[in-house]
Amino acid sequence: MASTQTANTGNLGSIQRTVISQMRYTEEHNMPVVNLIEKFTLRKGEKQIDIPKAGTMTALDLTDGIDMTDSEDIEATVVSATTAEVGLKVIITDKLARQFNQDVFGVVGRQMGDAMARKKDTDAIALFSALNGGTDFGADNANLSYANASASVAKAKAAKFGGPLFVVHHPNALYTLSKDTAQIGTAGAQLPDAFKQSQVQNFYTGIRINQVPFFEDGNIEKVGTTASGIGVIANKRALGHVSSQARRVERQRDASLRAVEMVITEDYGMFEVDDTLGAPMRFEIGDVTTSA
Repeated sequence: MASTQTANTGNLGSIQRTVISQMRYTEEHNMPVVNLIEKFTLRKGEKQIDIPKAGTMTALDLTDGIDMTDSEDIEATVVSATTAEVGLKVIITDKLARQFNQDVFGVVGRQMGDAMARKKDTDAIALFSALNGGTDFGADNANLSYANASASVAKAKAAKFGGPLFVVHHPNALYTLSKDTAQIGTAGAQLPDAFKQSQVQNFYTGIRINQVPFFEDGNIEKVGTTASGIGVIANKRALGHVSSQARRVERQRDASLRAVEMVITEDYGMFEVDDTLGAPMRFEIGDVTTSA
């Protein structure tokens, strides 16, 4: 007697592996901001993560034979972060499963990976504007010129943002900077060792000013009706990504639809760890001309 084939056997297993594998790869390599910031994990049973932050202490000159009478306060504060569920659903019909084509489902996986990466990246970008007490480097109608970029780096170092520092901005903002650096011969600098992970290398512009690398991210949007957008200059420890539940995949058969629903969820959160370690950078990101 012939065995009964269902949507949970045969090609669907191969389809799922193709989709999820491609999704994972696409997502990891399409969210530069998330891959540049600090990562944390909520353990089982925890609803939030508490990160202590100590204040600044001062060392004093000592005199031989004289006891130290002053002591420093820890002045610790706590940053708390929690997570929320994010996900998407894809419906794979029986007919499509029967006509399984690895390339087609690779495309499905890329679309799903792009969706998750875009969501995570925009969640992280939304945190930029609150850094440095909400005070921007740059301004509306200002271009990210070499002079303004250098000034931003100098200001960040003078404010003791620490290191390693990085800059992320829109490709249109970095267009002006690329022109300037090409003219003065500073383009093409190697990526610093601290940032040499494969997930961010494709977003590196080849520009490095005073050891600070510049990355591009097209998910940065214009502010209201202006042509400017908010990027960031920050220490890796300024922002955080906390994960509670890793990517979970579930399948559910819909007989009347003659299809299988593939549901993918993840439980994570983006949060500000220390707003004194970064600043928003507001510069023009309007369309550039290609026919000047």
